[in-house]
Amino acid sequence: MGLTWPAVKDPNEVKDYSLDWSHLLGSSDTITSSTWTVVDGSGLAIDSSSNTTTASTVWLSAGTDVTNYSLLNRVVTAGGRTYDQTVRLKVREK
Repeated sequence: MGLTWPAVKDPNEVKDYSLDWSHLLGSSDTITSSTWTVVDGSGLAIDSSSNTTTASTVWLSAGTDVTNYSLLNRVVTAGGRTYDQTVRLKVREK
């Protein structure tokens, strides 16, 4: 499974979204830390984040209707690697 991301979030939803990094980590490396940042736009809230050894999760709330946001997820691994993935999230009233 690669890095996948949902296409749309309703501004009233409070939901968790995850990225699976296992395809980059191989069989021996693991995630030791993960940070999420809203790169552009305002109004989207990062409520919390967490990670397992192979995936990172962010809880998002709010957001402005008809706005596209970019979020950056940076993970650091036990093997000393740093990976970045920028994802796009559309906020649309459903």
